[in-house]
Amino acid sequence: MARKEPAADAANAGRLKQIVLTYKMTRKADKMIGLVLAGVGLGTLAVFLVIGFLIGHPVYLGILGLLLAFLATAIVFGRRAERAAFGQMEGQPGAAAAVLDNIGRGWTTTPAVAMNRSQDVVHRAVGKAGIVLVAEGNPNRVKTLLAAEKKKMARIVADVPVHDVIVGTGEGQVELKKLRTTMLKFPRVLTGPQVTTTNDRLRAMGDLMSNMPLPKGPMPRGMRMPKGGPRGR
Repeated sequence: MARKEPAADAANAGRLKQIVLTYKMTRKADKMIGLVLAGVGLGTLAVFLVIGFLIGHPVYLGILGLLLAFLATAIVFGRRAERAAFGQMEGQPGAAAAVLDNIGRGWTTTPAVAMNRSQDVVHRAVGKAGIVLVAEGNPNRVKTLLAAEKKKMARIVADVPVHDVIVGTGEGQVELKKLRTTMLKFPRVLTGPQVTTTNDRLRAMGDLMSNMPLPKGPMPRGMRMPKGGPRGR
């Protein structure tokens, strides 16, 4: 027990430090975060105290209000911290892939299924809403990437709905901070087994990363590839 207590204390200290760092990061982008959190916490507690006095149980409602105030504050803090993080990531390469990786259960994400020389990229997510292609980069160039990827998939998953999203701040685009919400709003039309089947078909098709000719093992030091490549006997 003596060994477990220091470990638990260290873990709690680590969580507290992480919360403080997250708050500081969020406050840089969201100056009102402190007032908002205080308002949510105190407002929730005040409502329950008023109800408690009205029905004659201020202590019980006060305790319940305190717990719910903490929960409401934590939820609001998490959402605003997420928005602040997305705001800092806006415009950076690979930002959409990071959002897709944290979209939640039920989605399978494959980053960089298509890319061009200008580093415009298309990511793919598969869930009960079907297939969602998320593009980052120049709006005009990514449209070509999206069209090519849809054409390639049409031969294999023609019966699955395909949505496309271009991340950005322009007209017809979706801001990075709204990407997760946008995807979750798509209607769910596939069952769990259909999602699995779709993923299996797409994996069989391959993607940009899996089709790259990478060596299967480490190359020995000092070894050089012969000019002209390998020759058959």
